[in-house]
Amino acid sequence: MTAVKQIEASARAQVGKGAARAVRRQGLTPAVIYGGGAAPEAIALDANKTRLLIYGGHFLTTLFEVSVDGKKTRVIPRDYQLDPVKDFPIHVDFLRVAKGQTVTVEVPVHVIDQDTCPGVKNGGSVQLVEHALEITIEPENIPEAFEVSVAGLEIGDSLEAGVIKLPKGAKLTIGADATIVTIVPPMAEEIDEPAEAAAEAPAAEAKA
Repeated sequence: MTAVKQIEASARAQVGKGAARAVRRQGLTPAVIYGGGAAPEAIALDANKTRLLIYGGHFLTTLFEVSVDGKKTRVIPRDYQLDPVKDFPIHVDFLRVAKGQTVTVEVPVHVIDQDTCPGVKNGGSVQLVEHALEITIEPENIPEAFEVSVAGLEIGDSLEAGVIKLPKGAKLTIGADATIVTIVPPMAEEIDEPAEAAAEAPAAEAKA
């Protein structure tokens, strides 16, 4: 489950493109906290620390507690923007979350047990149809990922979203019958290679 992480921030008196550029020149990332029935709050974050949080993974599914001048606010990131050339964060949006409030997030799907999948052993491949599943959930209960086991699956077998074990109170936004992973047969050219090799062998022997 998601652990609450702490972020130190400072208040921003000025907003707008010019003010945001000035903040970035100071080594900070402009951000905003919105929602919860309160007015938006413009803040600034340490750019290097923010970059590490983003590239550390699971940023958009992590619950944070932002401290601004001693005042702490529980938030979850909803979006961020990166510089198209240098890849450092240039803006972050945070949503205020109250205790008991649910949010909609995407949780990645990880396939496991491919080494015990008969379909893979027989030349098939794992095709991940849904790389992430969207759920509504309380932020404290957001999982880092959903693990889906393909152990025992044959070529042509599939798994549906209904097999996912959801955390307490979580709901999928797609139907339980939606396919999330399937074992597909080998490509036609992969099947033909052994046959071509067998056909070439007698021809080579005849030339010898």
